[in-house]
Amino acid sequence: MSQKTLGVMNLLEVTDPSRLTDDDWAEINKLRKAYQEGGKQALCKAYSELGKSPVRYVRVMSAFYPREVTESIRDAMAKRGLTVEDILEMIRIRADPAGD
Repeated sequence: MSQKTLGVMNLLEVTDPSRLTDDDWAEINKLRKAYQEGGKQALCKAYSELGKSPVRYVRVMSAFYPREVTESIRDAMAKRGLTVEDILEMIRIRADPAGD
């Protein structure tokens, strides 16, 4: 394997598997296989396919880059004036609309 290939494969190394489902692992393996068999262009196509499922995309990207994804989400929330506490409150209200 070339240094370039090793570099990309290191980028596809899972650093936080804690939230991954079996289906997420299947997607990770698709990404790795795409790169190994078709290089960067195939990997980009596989990322695009994965992006069709936003929730899975975030989980998979969080497994590769947990800190960066968390920071990106917090930055996007801050731009909209939201905090983590706001989101937790929305979840609480949705779980118990009667306020019990």
